[in-house]
Amino acid sequence: MALSSNILLRTPVAAAACLAAFGALAQSAPTQLAPVVVTGRTAPALNVGGWGDMALDKTPLQASVFSSERLKDSGATRLADLAGFDPAVSDAYNSEGYYDFLTVRGFVLDNRFNFRRDGLPINAETAIPLDNKSRIEILKGTSGMQAGTSAPGGLVNYVVKRPLDTPLRSIGIEWRQAGSVAGAVDLSQRFGEGQAFGVRVNAAAAHLDPLLRSAIGTRSVFALAADWRLSADTLIEAEVETSHRAQPSQPGFSMLGDAVPSPTTTDRARINLNNQPWSLPVVFDATTASLRWQQRLTADWRATVHIATQQLRTDDRVAFPFGCTDPNGTYYADRYCPDGTFDLYDFRSENERRRSDVIDVSLQGKLRTGVLAHALTAGVQQSSVRNRFQQQAYNYVGTGNVQGTTVTSADPSLTDENTNRDERSTELYLRDAIAINAQLTAWVGLRHTRLHRESVRTDGSRATDYTQALTTPWLALSHAFAADQLVYASWGRGVQSEVAPNRSRYTNAGEALPALKSRQAEIGLKGSSEHFEWNAAAFDIVQPLFTDTGLCTVAGSCTRAVDGTEHHRGIEASGAVRDGAWVLRAGTQWLRPRREGSQTPGINGLAPTNVPATTAKLDASYAVASVPGLVLMGKVTFEARRMVLPDNSVSIPGLTHADASLRYETRLAATTLTWRAGIDNLFDKQAWREAPYQFGHVYLFPLAPRTARVSLQVDL
Repeated sequence: MALSSNILLRTPVAAAACLAAFGALAQSAPTQLAPVVVTGRTAPALNVGGWGDMALDKTPLQASVFSSERLKDSGATRLADLAGFDPAVSDAYNSEGYYDFLTVRGFVLDNRFNFRRDGLPINAETAIPLDNKSRIEILKGTSGMQAGTSAPGGLVNYVVKRPLDTPLRSIGIEWRQAGSVAGAVDLSQRFGEGQAFGVRVNAAAAHLDPLLRSAIGTRSVFALAADWRLSADTLIEAEVETSHRAQPSQPGFSMLGDAVPSPTTTDRARINLNNQPWSLPVVFDATTASLRWQQRLTADWRATVHIATQQLRTDDRVAFPFGCTDPNGTYYADRYCPDGTFDLYDFRSENERRRSDVIDVSLQGKLRTGVLAHALTAGVQQSSVRNRFQQQAYNYVGTGNVQGTTVTSADPSLTDENTNRDERSTELYLRDAIAINAQLTAWVGLRHTRLHRESVRTDGSRATDYTQALTTPWLALSHAFAADQLVYASWGRGVQSEVAPNRSRYTNAGEALPALKSRQAEIGLKGSSEHFEWNAAAFDIVQPLFTDTGLCTVAGSCTRAVDGTEHHRGIEASGAVRDGAWVLRAGTQWLRPRREGSQTPGINGLAPTNVPATTAKLDASYAVASVPGLVLMGKVTFEARRMVLPDNSVSIPGLTHADASLRYETRLAATTLTWRAGIDNLFDKQAWREAPYQFGHVYLFPLAPRTARVSLQVDL
């Protein structure tokens, strides 16, 4: 059942009326409380970790797994909302109406290479819906064992909802300030002889009307997953997802001359600088499909063939502020003018098309060599990427201001070339968990990647073409020193690859550059008991950086080369306590990110922009005994100051804010009603949330204002 984006429920009044109707129905009939079921804890397997069905608490990795129920309770609707869950994760240029960026352990994840879907690589330069995802996994640390090329910091993996063993009929509606309304259905059914066939359908649609002005839009998703249990040894799974999102995006504010403006003036959290009469929505259309065949060969060995395709279409359009020239003729290249004005550009890159195809064939099993027990995985992954673009518009159209009150004329002329890109890669991988004895395990991972990349401008100029062979090893040793207690040490490499820009000012234009080989060393501790679980890790990540050296203003005056490293040392710790009606989760990260070894004067010893050195996050829930089914929840997030400029001369203050929510579950005959309500930014804190230095420019994004939400889930 797909819901139209033109649904009637487009106002808070209509949404509240429907919620009240369900409430009246629940009150008019005898209430039957759901039985209380007590189950033991089961640590999840980490799909993206690379160790198959091994539980996360048994592997020498640090990761977070967020279930769909936790996402619903917190009101999360996009990946950026997870920045409030894990202290190692923070924002990295997250604006309304655009796709999401995350920073993990201080490194910005690359949307082209650091994202997975059921373990296979995808392009995250799009809006990815959460409605049909059973969980989201975030692996923390250099990911060379799991990925051919990727930025250091970690990987994000979306796990798709699959057919369940028992029938599911779930309907949900939600209202969110100022007037966003969403509806969703989740259906699962098994049928056929021996329940061999399973189908699951997820559909959702929403009218988007946030408190941010000039940002009204729509989104929808339809997803179908099916499986066929051909025999006890054979499972075939197929799924397809199609989604659409159209919404004007939100440009950032910036420094005004040499000053960071106050976030409390002129209601900045609600002002959208993309509010010209000619402003158009950013449109994301995506279709993703996969087919997976799992075959048990023996009691200990299994083969898997997994194929996927992703096709994206994007219209990227915005009234874009960038720099300014003041009345005295002074040009500010990376910020706005002191009087709050800026140069405004009409940017349009329409009909962007990105396609990714991948096939992964693997063999997984167990064997013994003498006294050693091995858990082996070996496989090959082949992928191809084809990105096609058209000419784009990036035209100066006048002067804007931070009050959002000026009006300019549009100029959609296609005056700039874009760049088409192709990539093919073959990756061979081998992983082995070697049990030396009952307590001691050695972990070995190796991935070899042969990569071929091409690019050319849309007018046929500036062509590049190169091939590289890359190998990324990973080693770890773990010791289970007591029941459910694990200490480990690990070391691994990651890799990134690029070419020098093919422009006349570069002496090495179009040349393949040496691969950037990052490395991470980590020492960690994991443990759990009946009521308590904890994780702690100390890590050290070193990432070489490319820098442009020379004048870089005329032909042949600039060289792109490695110039020092970005070195992140840190400690992260988290824990959870379950005591009667209480559940407490807390985590913190202390990070010391620095530039080192650079030949550029004044760079060494400085921190990167937009990375808080300290974060702390606490959330708690309390089951109210006097009202069975009612759970009260709260969350507090602290982030230290962030550097605004690369020279560290300007920063934004640290930020603390709180959210509050509740969940109330009751039964009406055979129907379960789950009410959820929440207030994000409970005390209406006004502050700058982040300060990304993007495109050589300072941007500032405000914390969203206090926002209320309420939803009802009906499980039939």
